[in-house]
Amino acid sequence: MTAISRGGLSVPARQAVLDKQILPDQPVLDYGCGRGDDVQALRQMGCKARGWDPFYQPDGLLEPSPVVLLTYVLNVIEDRAERGRTLKHAWDLAGTVLVVSARLVWERSKVTGEELGDGLLTRRNTFQHLYGASELRTYVEEVTGAKAVSASPGIIYAFKDDAARLSYLARRIIADDRWLASDDTTSAIASLIDHVERRGRPPRLEEMPLPMAQHLGQLHTAEVHRLVRVSADPAKVAEGVKRTTLNTLLFLAVELFNGRGPFTSLPLTVQLDIRAFFSSYKEACRRADRLLLKLRDDPYVRGAMNASAVGKLTPTALYVHRRALEQMPTVLRLYEHCASIAAGRPHSWTVAKLCHRGRAVSWLDYPDFDSDPHPRLLTSYQVDLGTFGTSHHSYGDRDNRPLLHRKHEFLHPDDPDAAKYRRLTDAEVRAGLYAHPHLIGTENGWENELARCGWVLRGHRLLRARQ
Repeated sequence: MTAISRGGLSVPARQAVLDKQILPDQPVLDYGCGRGDDVQALRQMGCKARGWDPFYQPDGLLEPSPVVLLTYVLNVIEDRAERGRTLKHAWDLAGTVLVVSARLVWERSKVTGEELGDGLLTRRNTFQHLYGASELRTYVEEVTGAKAVSASPGIIYAFKDDAARLSYLARRIIADDRWLASDDTTSAIASLIDHVERRGRPPRLEEMPLPMAQHLGQLHTAEVHRLVRVSADPAKVAEGVKRTTLNTLLFLAVELFNGRGPFTSLPLTVQLDIRAFFSSYKEACRRADRLLLKLRDDPYVRGAMNASAVGKLTPTALYVHRRALEQMPTVLRLYEHCASIAAGRPHSWTVAKLCHRGRAVSWLDYPDFDSDPHPRLLTSYQVDLGTFGTSHHSYGDRDNRPLLHRKHEFLHPDDPDAAKYRRLTDAEVRAGLYAHPHLIGTENGWENELARCGWVLRGHRLLRARQ
């Protein structure tokens, strides 16, 4: 057996840290840890990590842990029955969440070897079974019997109970849990008002950070209510009510897509939002179910895309920059979230593409979007919501990559960079550079058109070429 030494956190362990599945002072077991790079890196971050590996660390302590990592283990096990037993054993050891990762089929070009069983025997005499992104999620669910979530392509979270799963989904979908610093009573009051304006309702004591709760606890309840009444901006509160209501519907719709639990399993904050803005949990679920059904309605989805204040609409899809994603209509946010839960949102992406002919979402990576006036496409990852099939394409080694025009159209009009991008687009239109759109969609075509028309780009400025 060969274990690769990385000298730092693996991608799955890093994802689990970013998603707050791994926390400081929390026990973590790396099951099949290889040389122990993740264990060492996690310990340096303050985590109580330990590892076990049948080859490198067979004497490691094997006992239950809140978090268990099963990182790139399943894909190297040749025997299918042993694969299942390994996954089941890791699941039995997990107290809260099992993090499973495996190599994916799009890495086939990086693996050389001969076919063996349902995988490949590599030149280093190791076995590799490459998974489809949705195949891995389905396999984890079948073996564990739990509802799993795709954290990103090739990384699956399987939760031991609905409360842990829904808490993760809530953080992922309703990213609105920030609190202002509360160093004294005055700043605690400012944080309270900010929460009321953003959320549309006062927080409960149990929701607050401890310092804020302690400072506000020095005030009489009637005085706190008076401060909210006289200090909170009614227009901002009304906007907060609308935003929280829509976010709650979005969460409940995604929850149904992934498997809905009882009201008591919901995070406290979501429970309080439902009590504040809906007549009952049943009514909130009924409205969320109607929203999910709208995804099947082609005219409704196309209408939402036409009405969207953000994004570039083409005859086949809506393209939206990640900074503008939250400004899409709720049904379109649901569309993107369902795809990400099914097969994972990639680590790096810039623009989401939502098809209105069929149901598919692509995440496109333009790493130089902000610095390059016409950024080049590096990778694309697509999830088909009809089949849950995925595809991945890399353009980094190509000589004539696709590129973007009219960058401002992908952003919200209020984005700080939108005006600069719009000025460039207007200048290029006036220069006649968009007269033949079928010629300028790739690097070579765009450079040829610039040369033919006698223009050059300096940053986001269009200048006459020197003769």
